[in-house]
Formats: sequence, C-alpha cells, structure tokens
Amino acid sequence: MDKKRLEELIDLMKENDLAEIELEGEEGYIHIRMKETQTYPVAPVSVPPTSVQATPGPDSTDIGGLIEVKAPMVGTFYRAPAPDADPYVEVGSRVEVGQVLCIIEAMKLMNEIKAEVSGTIEKILVENAQPVEFGQVLFLIRP
Repeated sequence: MDKKRLEELIDLMKENDLAEIELEGEEGYIHIRMKETQTYPVAPVSVPPTSVQATPGPDSTDIGGLIEVKAPMVGTFYRAPAPDADPYVEVGSRVEVGQVLCIIEAMKLMNEIKAEVSGTIEKILVENAQPVEFGQVLFLIRP
C-alpha cells in the first residue's frame, strides 16, 4: 500500500471518528488503530417515584438511582478483549471514569465503550457475543 492511500485511510478515520480500521483486499491486509479511542457520554437517568423499566419484558428491572450505559452503535457486544481473556467488568466491579467496560464490534472495527461515571456495576444486561442495537442498555451503574 502506498503512502498516499495510507494517508487517505487515516484521514477517513479522523473524519468519521473511528478508533480502528481493518482492511483486506488486492493490496493486502492492513490494520490501523488510532492512539486515542472513542468514549461515549452516559447521562444520569431521572427516575420518578414509580418504577422505570430499563428493558421491556420479563427481564425488566427498577433502575431507581442507577445510570444506564447504552450502546452508541449497532454491533456485537464483547465483555473481554479476547475470547480467552477475563471480562473487563463483572457485576459488583468498581469502575472509574475512562475505564473500559466492553467492546462493540461494528463492521470489523473494535470500539471500546468507556465509563463516563465512577461507580459499581449493578447489572450487565447483554450476553457476551450478542448483537446490540443503538441505544440498547448494556450496563446499570450505581454512582
């Protein structure tokens, strides 16, 4: 791959705020990871006196006082950086701002989802290697 093509790929990543890109084709294989990774804001949930449901159906839960971490994109949810690695967090784990909670793979790009608040993981609402939708609640954190 020539320098010009490489620069074009890096510009494309910057323009689209991508943390990582992987390509394979006639020119060969290339994997680029930017030094800084994406973070996604998580807003506190205001809860009225009645119960609020984080997910519909039988797995509903009262989220009073908890903060929802939602999927910022459609993709595949991974709890660990590799199949044989320990998960980033477990229920009961203490997390700090900027700590990686999971990865969402979208179009062969691995996007780290980081905590925007400090607290304790109260619930993990998605199974490893399961597809997630944009806006789907992934974790509940007690600040």
